[in-house]
Amino acid sequence: MTEGGMTDIQTIGVIGAGAWGTALAQMLASDGREVVLWAYESEVVQAINAEHRNPLYLPSANLAPTIRATGDLADFARLDTVLVVTPAQVLGRVLSGLTMHPRDLVLCSKGIEAGTGRLMNDVAREAAPGSAIAVLSGPTFAHEVAAGLPTAVTLACGGGHAQWERLAPALARPAFRPYFSDDVAGAEIGGAVKNVLAIACGVVDGLGLGQNARAALIARGYAEMLRFGEALGARAETLAGLCGLGDLVLTCSSTSSRNFSLGVMLGKGALGEGARAADLMADRRTVAEGAHTAPVLAGLAQSRAIAMPIVAGVDAILRGEDARAVVAALLARPLKAETDSAA
Repeated sequence: MTEGGMTDIQTIGVIGAGAWGTALAQMLASDGREVVLWAYESEVVQAINAEHRNPLYLPSANLAPTIRATGDLADFARLDTVLVVTPAQVLGRVLSGLTMHPRDLVLCSKGIEAGTGRLMNDVAREAAPGSAIAVLSGPTFAHEVAAGLPTAVTLACGGGHAQWERLAPALARPAFRPYFSDDVAGAEIGGAVKNVLAIACGVVDGLGLGQNARAALIARGYAEMLRFGEALGARAETLAGLCGLGDLVLTCSSTSSRNFSLGVMLGKGALGEGARAADLMADRRTVAEGAHTAPVLAGLAQSRAIAMPIVAGVDAILRGEDARAVVAALLARPLKAETDSAA
């Protein structure tokens, strides 16, 4: 502690210099803190250090000079707190490259590991067994966070209140407010499922089916999120919060969401006005995380007999089925009570 009672400012690391990782680094550097930001692309490292910009992933932001980009994970060896913002499917591989594990590892990636069906916290516990795991999730568009606009998130701490007391002062800023939870699984499931549902909402928009249909899909999609989450041990109140319902509403309503935008293109493609699923999936830079999560989530739901017809529909569209036929099949499902767990 300093003489004024303030917590000593410590360097924080952010692994992953995509739009979200860059925005988090910018937010953390807003109080003059030094932030080490790891990027996979050498041109991103060079641009951030020389021009204080990330033209590839977040061109709208003028980055703080206290952000130092690196392509060497060895630069994270002595940091106490590291935020991991890599794509979900490479998280384990990247963490295995750390020579030392930080005290607190904050997972900011949203997804489920393909092939294993594991949540990111399970992947991280295996790859970094010496770290206390937390999950940061909520309704967050990267460009708004980077611009300093008001944002609230869930910070789910696997290490309980002791970890929260370390992390909350380090991460909170005047316009960035974390709320405590100890439901790590719930925070992760909300973020992973909403990505798939956002694709579905984009498809509805791309097909021109109207606002009524989108609102109904959000509500029924939320019911699927609850069923899946509770089956995996998440708490309903967590999924009703920022990292579940809050994030779902945001990403299902705006083209600023990569998942929603992907769905719009898929819907238009079905009308002959946009790209087909195979073409969109071939462009790795533009594929949203929900496209990777959908087949894994659909498979998990089927194996556990959890009714998730919207998720199954998104999976079918991504595999090349006609979006109009998938929507028609959803509308033709048997009439049931709204609270039916098999609805």
